[in-house]
Amino acid sequence: MQFEIGQTLHAPPADVQDMLLDPTFLAARAGLPKLGGSEVLERTQDASSARLRVRMRFVGELSSAVTAVVDPAKLTWVDDATFDFRRLTARHEILPQHYPDRLAASYDDTLSSDGVTTRRALCGEVDVRVPLVGGRVARAIVEGLRDYATAEATLLDELLRRSCDDAR
Repeated sequence: MQFEIGQTLHAPPADVQDMLLDPTFLAARAGLPKLGGSEVLERTQDASSARLRVRMRFVGELSSAVTAVVDPAKLTWVDDATFDFRRLTARHEILPQHYPDRLAASYDDTLSSDGVTTRRALCGEVDVRVPLVGGRVARAIVEGLRDYATAEATLLDELLRRSCDDAR
């Protein structure tokens, strides 16, 4: 199932990209709804790119359709992202730590200037390979991604505002 999520953030694209790699933001994501952690496994960076690998865990409520095919305690994954600073993009591969035969997901994160704000586009695909309920589970995952992205955008804006205030 393909998805696209759009956001408007109240800072220039380069500042948003910097915040996406900031240790304060990465730690604060653990407090977002339905997540039980945000453990940085790797964060490397040079002048033109960065690699970020973060282990995450889902702790939200699940429908009976989902719990019929997965153990909620095993809903952990690694978000393996490669950032291109020049293009203001990041490619994310979602690597399930359990059930890799049942789920594949990836998305591109693109930042662009929209006057004094940033337009953030998250475009990707979720593939759930479970007979009969796979489509319903994929739709639930995408809906959860939309909710998470909304909460993440609020957190980004808050941290960007604080960063700007601190710089004054």
